[in-house]
Amino acid sequence: MTPTARDEDNTQGNASGGVPVTLGPADPAAALDRALGLERYVRRDGDSASISLVVPGMHCAGCMAKVERALNGDEAVTGARANLSTKRVSVSWTPGRTTPEALIARLDAIGFDAAPFDPKLVGSDQHTREGELLRAMGVSGFAAANVMLLSVSVWAGLWSEDMAPATRQLFHWISALIAIPAVAYAGRPFFRSALGALRRRTMNMDVPISLAVVLALAASMIEAARGGEHVYFDASVSLLFFLLIGRYLDVRMRGRATEAAQNLLGLKAVAATVVRPDGSRAQVPVDALDPGMRVLVPAGMRVPADGVVRAGASSIDAGLITGEAVPEDVGEGCRVFAGTLNLSAPITVTVTKRDEDSLLAEIVRLMEAAEQGRADFVQLADKLVRFYAPAVHILAAGTFGGWMLAGATWHDALLKAVAVLIITCPCALGLAVPVVQVAATGRLMRRGVLVKTGDALERLSRADTVVFDKTGTLTAGDLTLVAGQDHDPADLRLAATLAQNSRHPLSQAIVRAAGAVGAAGGALPSADEVKEVPGCGLTGRVDGRTVRLGNAAWLGHGGEAGTARAEAAGPEMWLDRGDGGAPLRFAFLDHPRADAAETVAALKRLGMRVELLSGDRAPAVRAAAEAAGIDHWHGQKSPADKIAHLKALADQGHTVAMVGDGLNDAPALATAHVSVSPASAADVSLTAADVVFQGEQLGPVAGLFILARRSQRRIVENFGLALTYNAIAVPLAVAGFVTPLVAAIAMSSSSILVTANALRLRLKESP
Repeated sequence: MTPTARDEDNTQGNASGGVPVTLGPADPAAALDRALGLERYVRRDGDSASISLVVPGMHCAGCMAKVERALNGDEAVTGARANLSTKRVSVSWTPGRTTPEALIARLDAIGFDAAPFDPKLVGSDQHTREGELLRAMGVSGFAAANVMLLSVSVWAGLWSEDMAPATRQLFHWISALIAIPAVAYAGRPFFRSALGALRRRTMNMDVPISLAVVLALAASMIEAARGGEHVYFDASVSLLFFLLIGRYLDVRMRGRATEAAQNLLGLKAVAATVVRPDGSRAQVPVDALDPGMRVLVPAGMRVPADGVVRAGASSIDAGLITGEAVPEDVGEGCRVFAGTLNLSAPITVTVTKRDEDSLLAEIVRLMEAAEQGRADFVQLADKLVRFYAPAVHILAAGTFGGWMLAGATWHDALLKAVAVLIITCPCALGLAVPVVQVAATGRLMRRGVLVKTGDALERLSRADTVVFDKTGTLTAGDLTLVAGQDHDPADLRLAATLAQNSRHPLSQAIVRAAGAVGAAGGALPSADEVKEVPGCGLTGRVDGRTVRLGNAAWLGHGGEAGTARAEAAGPEMWLDRGDGGAPLRFAFLDHPRADAAETVAALKRLGMRVELLSGDRAPAVRAAAEAAGIDHWHGQKSPADKIAHLKALADQGHTVAMVGDGLNDAPALATAHVSVSPASAADVSLTAADVVFQGEQLGPVAGLFILARRSQRRIVENFGLALTYNAIAVPLAVAGFVTPLVAAIAMSSSSILVTANALRLRLKESP
């Protein structure tokens, strides 16, 4: 992960990853500090180290393959994944065997400049690059228009027979005076890249582009000097103009595709007001906050770090993070997250996580991992590009030789070969999948859905069966103690002593109930030797007794509890106090999520089979299934039973998506073809899941499957567009029907076309 620099004068982006954002110029002293200290950008996780590098010269799938091969060539590197859409590469290695400086040097050796990701520097560089391209495009467009006017005059023969040669040559030299400085200025983005590659004895897509422009300009100068009839000044400038249009639009459209992540990064607070123990206050950078610090968050300001409210009450707008439109009321003891907006009143928050460990950082980290993933379609594109690049160079050489043998001049043969090199650049093929992934994951993130793996959308699109867990997934998990139950406060306190060690919704409901009836009497004591048995419950020692809290079957008291359990339709837990007495029953009410029935209906309209699979009792599972409109349900299933059921569905030919949240769902989530968890799930379930959705609504789950299918259609369409373009354009270029100018327009158009097709996922009618 990339720590943000401690510079209060610039808008900060997320330290963990994401895409560049537009920021103001960085402090030169801070920039020098960052340049000299690459270690500060390294994220360490056990026996692995990683860094995120920005590679601005990575324009096509061929470039991406070169970057990955160079980095993976280091024996210490354990993985290198490039993201063509964001021009970034994530590298991991074994600490002590290589350094970030060595990795950057490897890229420099093959002609690619690289720098550690820093939103302050990279965002400013992105803004500068867009400005340079726009200015170059304006200069080349103005020059092309003027040179074209002169060329049209020459072509039209608007001079007398006596003045024709002199006038024509004059117009040619005037065109040269316009074209030469215009090409020198507007061609800089291509020339710098090409020269850098040639110095390192390698090639990139800007080499043939630069060659085409320079050759056309040189040939025109020679023709003008000897009084020839035909010059190509208009072609030189117009070629640059159309290439710059394509590159500028490409940069802008990629920015639109990653706009959601940019919005997230924009949520970062710049500074925080720390409240010292003596009550005094100080402004510090957000990345200087440590757990335990207290910060004041005034109304209208963003929460600077994840933490717990210690004083005050307010409403928090967490819409862009959770996907929920309704503000959430918070008070003392409530959790708040970095980037959320405090709406109504000042609150004091105790920081619980550093900047790089915040929920906001984790969200962008998950998005980056998803965008860098390698689904089947991405792997197919990579394989095509590997064979495609050498084939193109062989084809260009063959075109040059063939036209020379056919009697063409070396000048005409060379221009035709250059046209082949330009028109066959595999940019569209390389962008076909990544740009769809970026657009889709950004669209889902704005709805509070985080895609964790690169092939999750592809697997979701293939699913034909959705299996829901009940408590905390199909239902809200916000359980309340059934009114009328007469519980001794001491028994409720004992149950809560064990329950506080679990994140299961039933356990958390026990803890809330203990506090609600005043049974807690302050902080709950700790239990010894606490162990959570998935699908069963909790066991531990309290005051020398072995106490168990879980389902009746596990406690071995099925007979005593049978009558009560048979009549209850809500969830329940039973307490064995370890004194030999009868078990104590705690019954709760758990209602389906507000839009559960609507979501199930939407999934059915997609032609999907929907099932409910739960470890809860049959009456409770049946009631939840009927309320949600699910026809197929199964209750009292252990984790092993759930795995067996999912395998049975797979054996029947179904492709299963599992939606669950509990500790006992983790094995099933890992077994399913693809898995989804709510953000409130147990940590082990979040780790096993491919997708995480936030908020109280279940609707994003249905939207997830709809968008996954649309994404795969866009990918197939992009492959079709890219391959059709090459099937038509390459033969025409080889046959000599395409000039370098037309090739430039066609190449840029193909990349823009696949990017625009992917951006259709952002339309309002998309989920």
